[in-house]
Amino acid sequence: MMQPAVVDPRIVGWLLGQFVTALAVVMLVPLGYSLLTGGADLRALVLSAVITGVAGGLLLALSRARQVREIKQREAILVVVLIWICICFFGCLPFFFSPWYPDFTNAFFESTSGFTTTGATILENVEVLSRPIQLWRCFSHWLGGMGIVLLGLAILPLVGQGGMYLYRAEFSGARSQRLTPRVLETTKALWKIYVLLTLLEVFILWLVGMDGFEAVCQSFSTLGTGGFSTRTTSIAGFDSAVIEYIIIVFMLLSGMSFILHYRLWIERQPRSFWSDYELRSYLLLLLGATAVIMGVLIWKQDANAEPAFRAALFQVTSILTTTGFVTEDYAAWYPLCQLTLLLLMFVGGCTGSTAGGIKVARVLFLSRVVDREFRRMAEPQGVFTIRLGGQSTPEPAVNGLLNLVYLAWLVIIFAWLLLTMLGVDLFTSLSAVIACVFNVGPGLEGVGPMQSYANLPEAAKWILSLCMIAGRLEFYTLLVILTRSFWQR
Repeated sequence: MMQPAVVDPRIVGWLLGQFVTALAVVMLVPLGYSLLTGGADLRALVLSAVITGVAGGLLLALSRARQVREIKQREAILVVVLIWICICFFGCLPFFFSPWYPDFTNAFFESTSGFTTTGATILENVEVLSRPIQLWRCFSHWLGGMGIVLLGLAILPLVGQGGMYLYRAEFSGARSQRLTPRVLETTKALWKIYVLLTLLEVFILWLVGMDGFEAVCQSFSTLGTGGFSTRTTSIAGFDSAVIEYIIIVFMLLSGMSFILHYRLWIERQPRSFWSDYELRSYLLLLLGATAVIMGVLIWKQDANAEPAFRAALFQVTSILTTTGFVTEDYAAWYPLCQLTLLLLMFVGGCTGSTAGGIKVARVLFLSRVVDREFRRMAEPQGVFTIRLGGQSTPEPAVNGLLNLVYLAWLVIIFAWLLLTMLGVDLFTSLSAVIACVFNVGPGLEGVGPMQSYANLPEAAKWILSLCMIAGRLEFYTLLVILTRSFWQR
């Protein structure tokens, strides 16, 4: 008697078809905008929507699974990985069919950067893009920010306990904190906050004089912590201190846990919000790094106090939240400032936010693990527990963190070696890998804030695209499907 397959392809195909079809529907947003504003790049957008819709329909038809059982954890993991690959693939079609991207590799890189909220671009002149393509480019950040899978969970039929597997594989911040008993209700609560914050930023930016279209695009990128802008020089192109401070505030909010936003705005529990240990550490780290860079800019580069404070605060916030907007060419700053920003790329925002990086809570957790080892060396007979936020941490969580850090370094070192083999210089390749793995976007040297990824070899762009997806899925979800044990019963 044949044993059932480890993964049921009908289940995977049915769920994947749902998401691809949903993406085709989402493509109607830039398509509709194109029709309303004169039809720029209309052919590219129509072709993209049709191809994506047909592919989604074929997946649904071939899966023949109108009613499916609850999905298993392995199927959920595989679905999440395939969703991200398919979304990046079909999401690149508007770029590929437009005249602005030279080939499929560059279009796929831009799409992957968009949906993973990395913000790395191959464009050397952003202003040449038509407005519908600009909209799609920034909209991809907004969709990817809260998570493609979370969006899908809000529109897919319930898939039983399998919904929780999808939820956990996509949104690691919710792993320890669910807001409501049902995944669907949690998803809707998070998306409501996400949409309201986006609308608020659009309104405020428009109120201070930004063009309505640009306000929408900047807000999509800010809330998604992505970094694509409608200007080649990013936020510096607006030359407005008021706009910079507004975007700083919303980057800060986006780097905070949306679980905490729920506690504050929906449950009206400000004490729970401000007493969170990760939030306090996040704000202290941001203020400390800002003070260091501001001091160096005043001391070493003779900057005035307010411009130095604003430049330091903007770039620290942008890098820590992995948004990637820029107002200054920080590649020209004193080396200490550059190193500070490079280290912040590793940290990232809070757990459960739209930001990338290892996350502040995990960095704190790792410091407690090291401290425990020191105490064990001093007192070999002692029994020590790790406590964060007033709660003791079980040993499996410690092992999970150490494994995550190991996987992150493994991916970084392997990708770094591959890029140097392709002829990319040592520091450019390292900063490019770190910026892509942690979904930051701009790096240093050849991929600095005033540069692009256009001059990298074609193979390097594919490697970095995989780095973006691996980082967005926090390594485990992508790498586990490459192991033999995943496919064995």
